Amino acid sequence: MKITDAVVFITGANRGLGLVLAKEAVQRGAKKVYAGMRNTDNFHEQGMIAVHVDVTNPESIQKAVAECGDVSILINNAGIARLNQSPVDAEIVATTRKVLETNLYGMINSTQQFSPVLSAQSESYIVNILSDVSWHPSTFLASYAMSKAAAWSFTNSTRQWFAKSNLHVMGVHVGFIDTDLTQTLDIEKVSPKVVAEHVFDGIERNAFEVVVGESSQQLKQGLTALIPSYISL
Repeated sequence: MKITDAVVFITGANRGLGLVLAKEAVQRGAKKVYAGMRNTDNFHEQGMIAVHVDVTNPESIQKAVAECGDVSILINNAGIARLNQSPVDAEIVATTRKVLETNLYGMINSTQQFSPVLSAQSESYIVNILSDVSWHPSTFLASYAMSKAAAWSFTNSTRQWFAKSNLHVMGVHVGFIDTDLTQTLDIEKVSPKVVAEHVFDGIERNAFEVVVGESSQQLKQGLTALIPSYISL
């Protein structure tokens, strides 16, 4: 699918990876770029149209769909993360519910509401920003990992559902991204620019999955090992 023929809608586009994705779409000559966010105040990025949307609120998404009925690429980027003391701490259920509300149900809400618009196009794409913790256990990000594993499953289910149409579905697996949310963490991080380039390169070659970064690629390859990469001993 050609980016120059596309109208792109990105959730969580006010900062971080979402904003870089929007800038990449503009740079590649997309016909129109909708930057979805909960608060559009003081957002003035060249080449983008700020659109109010809260992915946890179906009515908000319905209004965004009514305003942006020409979308041909939906990028489900909005997401949150919360730390856990352990996968069985006293707050694990409450924390996981909170994270799922955005990372899973928000993705489902947006996909559900935008799919009729996308299906009406001659060719269209849904891109879901996932994580390599979909495949790898995380003690202190257990809620986040569970949400991304569920979102990966949803991605695969929607890909199967739309397989006979011109609506493609692509999952993007990546580790920690170098944004303001991770700037204090002394860990390996991937540039958001690199992620954005992989995303749009994937769309242009009609990919169903993009795995960004060597560590994420090694993790995926290890899923079928004698001792799989998701087993921590």
